[in-house]
Amino acid sequence: MTPLDLDDDARVLVLTGAGASADSGIPTFRDARGLWRTHRFEDVASPEGFRRDPTLVWQFYSERRAGVLKAQPNAGHHALAKLEARLGDRFLLATQNVDGLHARAGSERLLEIHGNLLKTRCAVCRRVPFVDHDLYEESPPFCGECQARGKTALLRPHIVWFGEQLDPEHLRTIERFMLDAGARLRFVAIGTSGNVWPAAGLVDVARRVGGHTWLVNAEPAANTDAFEHFVCGKSAEVLPDFLGVA
Repeated sequence: MTPLDLDDDARVLVLTGAGASADSGIPTFRDARGLWRTHRFEDVASPEGFRRDPTLVWQFYSERRAGVLKAQPNAGHHALAKLEARLGDRFLLATQNVDGLHARAGSERLLEIHGNLLKTRCAVCRRVPFVDHDLYEESPPFCGECQARGKTALLRPHIVWFGEQLDPEHLRTIERFMLDAGARLRFVAIGTSGNVWPAAGLVDVARRVGGHTWLVNAEPAANTDAFEHFVCGKSAEVLPDFLGVA
């Protein structure tokens, strides 16, 4: 396997998906065939589902939260943190994962574009999302700040659900990084399905600005043909050597 081409002026943008956490024991939606118990994921991971049955939604996320709290970052997470330590502000990591494992491995130049499972926010007010490891399996929690103002509002997981938009500031940060890098850009997608937009289109943007592109996946993705290079393998096994940080 040829290591990632990094000269002294390279800028590295990494996108990670569910496959990057598979070796940490975090199941993907595909592993579960699109179902949780007998419910479609859209029923427990959408604004409509939350309005219809917030208790069910919180049961789903409490179960996922409990699993994440037991998981540990794998060698792939640590390899990316080591590469960031070497490159500094020439590195940016955008993840579709909500498990928080990149941050626990030491990544700091990190955009959690789909949110964080271990954070909670109010479904109504502009309260800043806060770290929350509690499990709400019996009933949904209420926002204390809203209650202090005489209002009633539920708390929700800090997750971008089906039908919701990504944080536009995250998208602007990614776009600025790619435009500033231009031909110096090295775009690496890891453990992604290639089906989730707008993340699946980042490879096209990378190529338009003159960057070079790699896909690291245990299996081909839906957009494999859009990449110049495909490294087949589990990220925990191949990233340390591929990134040159073994």
